[in-house]
Amino acid sequence: MTTCNDLHWRSADGLTLHARDYPGPAPAAPVVCIHGLTRNARDFEDLAPAIVRETGRRVLAVDIRGRAGSERSADPATYNPGVYAGDMLALLDVQGLGDAAFIGTSMGGLIMMALAALRPAALAAAVLNDVGPEIAAEGLARIRGYVGVSADVADWAGAAAYVKAGNAHVFPRYGEEEWARMARRTFKLTGGRPVLDYDPAIALSIRAADPDATPAPDLWPFFKALANGRPALLIRGGTSDILSADIAGRMCAAAPDMALAEVPGVGHAPMLDEPEALSAILALLARSR
Repeated sequence: MTTCNDLHWRSADGLTLHARDYPGPAPAAPVVCIHGLTRNARDFEDLAPAIVRETGRRVLAVDIRGRAGSERSADPATYNPGVYAGDMLALLDVQGLGDAAFIGTSMGGLIMMALAALRPAALAAAVLNDVGPEIAAEGLARIRGYVGVSADVADWAGAAAYVKAGNAHVFPRYGEEEWARMARRTFKLTGGRPVLDYDPAIALSIRAADPDATPAPDLWPFFKALANGRPALLIRGGTSDILSADIAGRMCAAAPDMALAEVPGVGHAPMLDEPEALSAILALLARSR
């Protein structure tokens, strides 16, 4: 069984940040896994050991600032992909790593695009999990509806019911065991009750944005910088409301060497333990330094 160690480092503005460090003996570049908006490193507790077992690579599954084991910021304005990318570069620097293969789910993929702009050489390979330079309007509206909203649950059974209610359309084949596991990944115990394991202030910038008054920035140049010139893979949930088939198609046209894997019957976002996702990730790492 693959075990992990707790790793801590400091951000440029003095926050203590956390990652799960899964040791691997291979000399190849390590893998850095970055979670989605309201998620944390526990989302990779199946994927990370599988990568170590199959490739021997070291895996670092990070908690982005404001989530789980990483300190919350006193300034909510720092909850943005540019600052998050700086935190990832600080991790590489303190660990003496010139580069890594990055896997980013949703927001994690946006952080990778920022990394490609800030320090292209830091990315040995790139896996985008159900995210692109555009976000489908339906999915964006859904995110704005739940992020930062507290969950009033009394126990772990209530936490499992909460994640099931919000994600049954994403994982229609999940049973009660899977929902219980997701609850443990999503909540932490505080005062004897499960509470969502992220800073509600991460929602402020999202809720304040007015797409009619201020159009979303053009991320296509950032995506092209990320997906071209290195081994790259796009994973899409077959029923995703964030990464539409149209957006995915245009991404593949803009990065013709990027591989594409679709996870059927899963929405936003695949957990990456699905056979279609895992085999595609291992194939990418096999052709990466």
